[in-house]
Amino acid sequence: MSGLKEIRNRISSVSSTMQITNAMKMVSAAKLKKAQDSITATLPYSNKLSELIKSISASVDSTEPNPLFEKRELKKPLLVVITSNKGLCGGFNSNIIKEVYSLASEYGPISPDLLTIGKKGNDILRKKFNVINSHKEVYDSFSYSSVKEIAENITQRFEGEEYDEIVLVYNHFKNAATQIITKEQYLPIHDDSDDKGNVSGDYIFEPNRAKILEELIPKSLAIQLFKAISDSIAGEHGARMTAMHKATDNATDLRDQLKLTYNKARQTAITNEILEIVGGAEALNS
Repeated sequence: MSGLKEIRNRISSVSSTMQITNAMKMVSAAKLKKAQDSITATLPYSNKLSELIKSISASVDSTEPNPLFEKRELKKPLLVVITSNKGLCGGFNSNIIKEVYSLASEYGPISPDLLTIGKKGNDILRKKFNVINSHKEVYDSFSYSSVKEIAENITQRFEGEEYDEIVLVYNHFKNAATQIITKEQYLPIHDDSDDKGNVSGDYIFEPNRAKILEELIPKSLAIQLFKAISDSIAGEHGARMTAMHKATDNATDLRDQLKLTYNKARQTAITNEILEIVGGAEALNS
């Protein structure tokens, strides 16, 4: 009977776990929808702003280049690593950490510094790399204004020649089951404009194109970082939803197996009791 009690306890434990994982799946599904809406709302503005910057930069006097476009000799890179604050989302965080190790090896003898957004990445990567700052609080009240402050700090470090290259490393959301590890150059700004990128038409720029570009670039960089974090948040919820769905399915299978084992053990125990009773009755008759 002690064996039956143990199985009953396991069935109860697995059932409780199944309810928790199923609830977490439903919560992540609701948050995923909100995160997708945020990306959908941000993307057109981000794309148009990038297009406008490329168009104007192609026609700005090259004698006064913007320092954020300047490509310098690589002496010190900075990786902005975006992970989550919470776990239970499959390989979402571990894949990013592996990518950071891979990128660091590509720099050879140059060891990159890290700026982490998310607790999970910071807890592991700080043991190996120099983490100049950690921004796990971003997820507590995620907003454009909080991201803008981080973007401004990163930009100042590049302008002050503290770093010669800044790269974003994050999970790009494709769908609930798939997140694509993305490394994206943040600074210097990649200028791939050509003659076709020039602003066409008879426009008057006030005060001038260079000044307009100077005002637009910080906004573009903040939006780029905001979009990357939004992408990562959507990916996190998608990964957690998928992981919890699989966990719920596994818990259901385990519960069914335990019930089958319990019924077999109970049947065996009842059969043994019947045999003992029959044996006892025959002994009395004899």
